[in-house]
This record gives sequence, structure tokens and C-alpha cells, in this order.
Amino acid sequence: MGRRRMQIFYSGRVQGVGFRYTVKRLAAGFELAGTVRNLPDGRVELVAEGEVAELQAFQTAIRDEGLAHFIRDEQVEWNEAQGGGRGFEIAR
Repeated sequence: MGRRRMQIFYSGRVQGVGFRYTVKRLAAGFELAGTVRNLPDGRVELVAEGEVAELQAFQTAIRDEGLAHFIRDEQVEWNEAQGGGRGFEIAR
């Protein structure tokens, strides 16, 4: 399937609970690039690029890492990879 871009908007109690730092730490175990950031409306946005199977495993790992009980909803969008990203960072 090739490289894709996955964008997830998490809502719930996802700010102020270490969500972004946990996601960044988890990302180190996957072959992907991207960012995670808090949004002014209380949601967290995750953008990552990589192979589809890797991105899906990363999405599952986020929930399995103990963050699932903070998440009320997650809206996932899939798009073509845009490239240019390296590593995984917390965006400000």
C-alpha cells in the first residue's frame, strides 16, 4: 500500500495527562515520522507518515499504553504521504 499520512484528532481528557510525551516515547519504536500537539479546543492532533501497517500498529499501541481511558473519541483521516518529515516531535 505504500507510505500514507495518518492524522488523528483525539478528544477527551487528553491534555495535561502526559499524552503527548507518551506518544513521542512510543513513536521511537516505530518507523514513522510526525508530530503531536495540543490544540486550543482541548483536543490533541497527531500527524504521522509511514507504511500503513506501521501506522495502524502505532495507533493501537497508543491505546494499549494506558492512554485509552483518557480518549473519548478519535477521528482518523488518511491521506497521501507528503514526505519531508524526519523523526517524531512534540509540536508547539
